[in-house]
Amino acid sequence: MKLVSAQDFDLRREVEYGSPEQNEAVKEIVQAIKMEGDTALLRYTEKFDGMKLEASGLRVTKEELQAAYDVVEPSFVTAIQAAAANIRAFHTRQKRNSWMDLQPDGSLLGQIIRPLKRVGVYVPGGKAAYPSSVLMNVIPAQVAGVPEIVMVTPPATGGRAGIDPYILVAAAEAGVHEIYRVGGAQAIAALAYGTDTIRPVDKICGPGNIYVALAKREVYGVVDIDSIAGPSEIAVLADDSANPAYVAADLLSQAEHDEMASAILVTPSEAFAKACQAEVERQLAALPRKAIAGASIERYGAIILVDSVEAGIDVVNQLAPEHFELIVENPMGYLGRVENAGAIFLGPYSSEPVGDYFAGPNHIIPTNGTARFSSPVDVDDFIKKSSVIYYSKDALLENGATIMELARREGLEGHARAIEVRLQQEGKAGNEHG
Repeated sequence: MKLVSAQDFDLRREVEYGSPEQNEAVKEIVQAIKMEGDTALLRYTEKFDGMKLEASGLRVTKEELQAAYDVVEPSFVTAIQAAAANIRAFHTRQKRNSWMDLQPDGSLLGQIIRPLKRVGVYVPGGKAAYPSSVLMNVIPAQVAGVPEIVMVTPPATGGRAGIDPYILVAAAEAGVHEIYRVGGAQAIAALAYGTDTIRPVDKICGPGNIYVALAKREVYGVVDIDSIAGPSEIAVLADDSANPAYVAADLLSQAEHDEMASAILVTPSEAFAKACQAEVERQLAALPRKAIAGASIERYGAIILVDSVEAGIDVVNQLAPEHFELIVENPMGYLGRVENAGAIFLGPYSSEPVGDYFAGPNHIIPTNGTARFSSPVDVDDFIKKSSVIYYSKDALLENGATIMELARREGLEGHARAIEVRLQQEGKAGNEHG
């Protein structure tokens, strides 16, 4: 990892929007699914995934779900169940209720909160399969009360054997039973527009490769989406009190995700920086995903030297990282200064994988600096809100002239007259009965 000063480090990172060829390919796929449905879906599944299927074979059967339990270790099932319980408990605290407020003049104002009807969850199967992402997408939707959750995943996440059994077990434990063996941009289009086999959804969630990301952007507006996810990121702010082995391991935990992943150490100590630099090289040599992590460290890894912990937090706020570890003396004392980070991990034992898998907060977190204005996936992502207005006669008589003033200042006479006709009729009627 290269050592740089904060002044010499470019905090801006190029956002991945895809090449013109990739964008054009995605538009073509989405349009084909929209027009041809299952026919195009099966054609692209054979072309990109090498599996020739019939429409009747797209849906995963109950027997396949049960068979997955015969393949995975019982310890995995126990671990998934424990993680699911923590995730459910955390997200349950996020639930909001509808409310109504009766005004003194007899008016009633309020907000009705309802869950989305049907949500699609995309589970990738490229460089690795992620059963944990199944839980992180599905459980908040369930807590919100979404009645229909459908999952799509490429047909060969487990190689020639088909869908990865760990993904299927995670889905079953989370309570998802409508699962289709289809991936890529074609799966996103099928969820958005529907086919004879897959009914359309209201929202699509879950990470994927660049084609999945571009397809989500393409169908946004037809359906809602969670985000356009970029490569994973971690920033660690550490001082001399930190253990270089811990910090190096945490940096590599994100670097191994993808060659485009970013791992950055911010420190006021040059001695610690050099110790961590050496430790990264030592641990990298023995990492099974060394090629991926090494490419990430080479291209998007850095150690930024700063004058103080406070200056380091300023750098982190500019980075707005997906994951931020604060491993300094008295980390709680600095928490209030952290403004931009998707998830904040405090102290030497709050390693990023604790959040990825088990603690309870969601691991689907804003990337590419978007933590400046967006948040991790939560229960609010799966609800919709309707305003409720019941205006009494007294309230309209009292406030009608003010409403008309505002409408006429905007040049909308029809709006003003919709109030005026009531004032004329009801005000007169009120005087007659007065």
